[in-house]
Amino acid sequence: MSVTDQGPTRTFSSVFDDVRRNVARALRGKDEVIDLTVTCLVAGGHLLLEDVPGVGKTTLAKALAQSIAARFSRVQFTPDLLPSDVLGASVWNQGDGSFEFRPGPVFANLLLGDEINRASPKTQSALLEAMAEEQVTVDGTTYQLARPFMVVATQNPVEHHGTFPLPESQLDRFTMRLSLGYPGRDEELRLLRGGPSIERAESLQPVASAQDVVAMSRHAASVHVSEALAAYVADLAARSRTNGRFALPISPRAAITLVRCAQVRAAAAGRDFTTADDVKALVQPVLAHRVVAASRTGVGPDHTAGLLEELLGSTPVPVSGGPGPAGR
Repeated sequence: MSVTDQGPTRTFSSVFDDVRRNVARALRGKDEVIDLTVTCLVAGGHLLLEDVPGVGKTTLAKALAQSIAARFSRVQFTPDLLPSDVLGASVWNQGDGSFEFRPGPVFANLLLGDEINRASPKTQSALLEAMAEEQVTVDGTTYQLARPFMVVATQNPVEHHGTFPLPESQLDRFTMRLSLGYPGRDEELRLLRGGPSIERAESLQPVASAQDVVAMSRHAASVHVSEALAAYVADLAARSRTNGRFALPISPRAAITLVRCAQVRAAAAGRDFTTADDVKALVQPVLAHRVVAASRTGVGPDHTAGLLEELLGSTPVPVSGGPGPAGR
């Protein structure tokens, strides 16, 4: 793939690297999270950041938007927030005696939904159509959203006061769930000193465009997935439904999303084919929030992560996921 709207032709992997390095200028020490976030963006997905306040979730979203010259908007979710505060509303125009639609903050390339689990379920569900179909319907009229369109939602841990757990149907709309965690000691010292190497997200200069991201998404969709690798993902899903360990196993949508993200990871590495390693590297961020353990003992993210590791360990890996007789 080449990108030509910003000077010399650039490859998929070079644009991907430029974006992630640019984001890392504002968020140091979180390279893995940044890589996965850019992967999520290019895969056409949405991201759920679950962590305690103050670890850089908002900085990550702003830096990503700045890096691709995207239109950015932010909504602080609160218990009294209404769906119209997110989607927009039809307002009576006294001048011509008609209703005029006033777009809400969802009409952006990147929408940051801050503390999404503090809003009521009714308001949370207002995003479902936008996330699944890149459109919103208000008063019977459907409006298309800009491309790329990505929701980056943050949520506090569920044990915090004043939170409404996200339903499974909405969790399934998020391509990945990530956690930034606390910075290491050296990184925190650099933050405290206000070192010149750390830039504010708002001051970052774009290194790509929104059109570049759309082109990258199209290219990633063409990355080869062998029959053997597709069968591997299908086997993972089937075993999760029959081994008795999951009350809510891997859904077809989750399996499709896993493959789509694997294609992006392969393209970022400069390959035109996916491998089992691409799939295995993405199982936790793509699937952990979508599945539910059958046992009520040991419930929690760590328990779910362990079950997925067991699933990976018990599912035979294809001999080859790339070129060759077994791969193609």
